[in-house]
Amino acid sequence: MDAAGEPAADLVALVARLRATGSVFAEEEATVLVEAAGGDAARLESLVARRVAGEPLEPLVGRVEFAGLTLALGPGVFVPRARTELVARLAAARAAALLASPASPEWVGPAGAGRPAPAGPTHSQGWSAQGGPAVVLDLCCGVGAVAAVVAARAPGTRLLGSDLDPVAVEWARANLPAETTVVAGDLFAALPQGIRGGIDVVAVNAPYVPTAEIANMPAEAREHEPHATLDGGPDGLDLHRRIAAAAPEWLRPHGAVVIEASRRQAPVSAAIFAAAGFRTAVVVDDDVDGTAVIAVRGARHSPE
Repeated sequence: MDAAGEPAADLVALVARLRATGSVFAEEEATVLVEAAGGDAARLESLVARRVAGEPLEPLVGRVEFAGLTLALGPGVFVPRARTELVARLAAARAAALLASPASPEWVGPAGAGRPAPAGPTHSQGWSAQGGPAVVLDLCCGVGAVAAVVAARAPGTRLLGSDLDPVAVEWARANLPAETTVVAGDLFAALPQGIRGGIDVVAVNAPYVPTAEIANMPAEAREHEPHATLDGGPDGLDLHRRIAAAAPEWLRPHGAVVIEASRRQAPVSAAIFAAAGFRTAVVVDDDVDGTAVIAVRGARHSPE
């Protein structure tokens, strides 16, 4: 028998079934499915059959690994991807820097979080020196992956989350500290009005797949994740435009938006935020294939 208590021959057969679907991680998936079944042969067969039919692995087993954390989730929600760890690390690093020194004037990225692309400056002048905890909003939060990383790496941060999908909001509430405010609504609309003008970092993984490209996505995404969590409009940046227009009134002076994009889209996204009065930079992390635009509220010209 293997370490999970499954007869070796059965495990080999399970791996073969998964590999036949094109899975390049069949051995790892087999182990996860066996563990999730907990020794129940009928449950294991059900899980395997659903996985072979194309359902995403993580909702099947009820958990996803993200930036060293294990988060709960279920069918019908967006599954956090490793690339979003870049946005999470950047937001957590900024929150930690503000907690250590509220008057910290420059963007502080975590070691190994990524490298700034040549598109623009990576620091701003005059971050908010207001007292109190750092405030981070996980916008389009899904199951709360970004906020969970901030909570783990910058304890003491005041966290908020917002998502249009009430099912995702319930998962986020389950994954985040009890004191986190998580609301269901369109972008900023459902947030407490008292936080207007008081947010340090808006961390965002908004839908950014161009509508015409959704058909080219893997079936497990396009058929099992909500369409609204994927579709970013004709060029993928519809929500980037809305966020750039709305964010300034929610941010503290010199607060920032950290938003995920594809590498191809990032310069266009940065230009959208620059036109709205932000100073911008693009950061990439080849290790997780992540790209983020940092947009700091302030003057339109680059700092000296």
